[in-house]
Amino acid sequence: MHNKVLEEGSELNLQFEKRNGLLPVIVQEAGSKDILMLGYTNIDAFERTIQSGKATFWSTSRQKLWTKGETSGDYLLIKEVKVDCDQDALIYLVKLAGSGSCHTKNSHGDTRKSCFYRAYDENKQALENLDP
Repeated sequence: MHNKVLEEGSELNLQFEKRNGLLPVIVQEAGSKDILMLGYTNIDAFERTIQSGKATFWSTSRQKLWTKGETSGDYLLIKEVKVDCDQDALIYLVKLAGSGSCHTKNSHGDTRKSCFYRAYDENKQALENLDP
């Protein structure tokens, strides 16, 4: 496909073949714009996401489709899908239908809102837990 059509056109032509059938998906909360997680989608997961309105991914560890929230109840409801210039990466703008997106819990036993709950402290050369 011609780059101008891919980059400027209105036709959805996701480039799954670039990365062995997977595209990275940044999940961002629609209201706060907080980054919640990074996942991967294939054609089936993308189609299920669009049809259901719930973020569905390809689990690289389990090698199967999974809809976030199926077991925890912490669904990610799709508000908007953004496609990058090369159509090989996505952003899902979502509304949380639960307490968080991460599979880990903080010291209070609460689901963490974001999987990005640690920051690298350059001086200490260690990770700082932002949601202990």
